[in-house]
Amino acid sequence: MTRRDFASAMNPRWCPGCGDYAILNATQTVMAEMGIPRERFVIVSGIGCSSRFPYYMNTYGMHTIHGRGPAVASGLKVARPDLDVWIATGDGDGLSIGGNHLIHILRRNINVNILLFNNRIYGLTKGQYSPTSEFGKKTKSSPMGSPDRPFNPLALALGANATFVARTVDRYMGHMKEVLKAAAEHPGTSFVEILQNCVIFNDGAFEYITENAVREDHDLILEEGKPLIFGKERDKGIRLLKDGLEVVPLGNGTGEEDLMVHDSTREDPSVAMMLAHMEDLPGHTIDRWPVPLGIFRRVKHQTYDAVVHEQLSEAKKNKKVDVQSLLESGDMWEVKA
Repeated sequence: MTRRDFASAMNPRWCPGCGDYAILNATQTVMAEMGIPRERFVIVSGIGCSSRFPYYMNTYGMHTIHGRGPAVASGLKVARPDLDVWIATGDGDGLSIGGNHLIHILRRNINVNILLFNNRIYGLTKGQYSPTSEFGKKTKSSPMGSPDRPFNPLALALGANATFVARTVDRYMGHMKEVLKAAAEHPGTSFVEILQNCVIFNDGAFEYITENAVREDHDLILEEGKPLIFGKERDKGIRLLKDGLEVVPLGNGTGEEDLMVHDSTREDPSVAMMLAHMEDLPGHTIDRWPVPLGIFRRVKHQTYDAVVHEQLSEAKKNKKVDVQSLLESGDMWEVKA
C-alpha cells in the first residue's frame, strides 16, 4: 500500500498553507507503511479544523461532538480491540472542552493513538485564544491580552501518567513520521503534540524554533541513549543537576560525558517532566534554553482494554452466573409507602 491508498476522494478544506496538510500526509504515509488493511483503521475526532481529519482518510472514521473523541474512541477500542484507533484533536478541542476526557484516556492507558494539533488558537471559530495561547496574547476574545496561564500539553499528559508522550512539528516531515511510527507501535495510549502553524489566525507562532536561521540553536532533538546537545556548532548541552536542568557550553573542561543522556524509558516521569517544562522555567529565554522535540517518555504498562477483556474471559468461565440473582445479591432495601 501507498499513501494514496489512505487518501479519500474528498479534497481537504483547510486554508492554503495550513500545517494540517503535512500532518495528514505524514499520517497517511505511516499507516501505509504499517502493513495493516485500511478497514482496520478508525480515525475519531471532535470539533475543530484538525477534527476534519476523518473525512480525508480512506479509512473508517467518526466525527463526534466537541471534545468527546476520547470517549468514543475508548468505547470503540474496548469493544473492538482488533481495530487500530487514532484520535485527531486540537488544543481547543482536547484541552478545553474535552480536557476531562483526555486526562482519563491517558490515565487508563487504552491502546489508542492521540494526535494533538497545537496551533495555540481557535482557528475554526476564527481566532479566539485557546488553552495553549501565551499569557497576554491579544486575540478577538482577548483584545487586552489573555489573562490565562497556558496549558503545557506534555506536562498534562505526563501528569496523567501517560505511557507514551512526544512532540514534533508540522514542518519537520521526517521527524514527524518517525514520531508517529513510534507512537503507532506503542502498546498503550500514545500522546503526540504536533506544533502546527495556523496561517490565518496565528501565523508564525512557532517561527522561533522552525525558521532556518534559528532552528539549530533553538531545537533540542531528543535521541535515545545520546547526550542532549544542541546549537549550530553543536557546542551546548543540557546537564542534569539535583535540583533541575542546566544549559552548559561544551569545552573548557565540560564534555559530552558531563551531559544528561536521554532515556525515555525511565519509569519515573520526573526527568521527562523537567524537559516538558523547559519552556516554563523562571527567567527562560529562547536564546538560552532550547525547545525539546522527540519522545519524552515511553514505558510499558498493562492497557485498560486488555484488563477488561481478561475480566470478561474470566467471567465467561463461570457459566452458572444468573443475572437475576446477581441483581438481588448484596445489600437490599424495601421501600414502603
